[in-house]
Formats: sequence, C-alpha cells, structure tokens
Amino acid sequence: MKDDRVIRASELGQYSFCAKAWWLGSMDGVPSANVREMDAGTSAHEQHGQAVQISVWLNRVGVACLILGVLVLALLMILR
Repeated sequence: MKDDRVIRASELGQYSFCAKAWWLGSMDGVPSANVREMDAGTSAHEQHGQAVQISVWLNRVGVACLILGVLVLALLMILR
C-alpha cells in the first residue's frame, strides 16, 4: 500500500521540539482524550525552554564577568 502522506515543515518543528508530542498529534482520526494533560505538557515545555534561555544568558554573563576580572587583575599587576 502506498502512503502519500505529506509531512509539513510545522510537523518537523514539532518533532524536533518533542518527538512524542509529534507522534501523538499525527494519529489521524484519533481524537486525544488527554487535552488537559497535553496543554499542561506544552506549558511545561515552554517554561523549560524559558529556563534554558535564562541559563544560557546567565552563563554568558558569568563568562564575561570572569574575563573582565582577569583583565582588571592583569591591569593592576601591570600598574604595580
């Protein structure tokens, strides 16, 4: 049997974000009985993504502070 199903770019994005969510959403003709749980999962994924973005930003700030501290220390040692 030939399967002519087209996979859309939005599905690829959903798959890369959460493969299980993509699989659950690709079940044609089968309505989800867990809409509330899926909404909670989407919310949890969004919150986690925000936490990861904050973590990356704080990491960059920390590296910048470390570099600045080393430069200030080197300048103080030169000026002595």
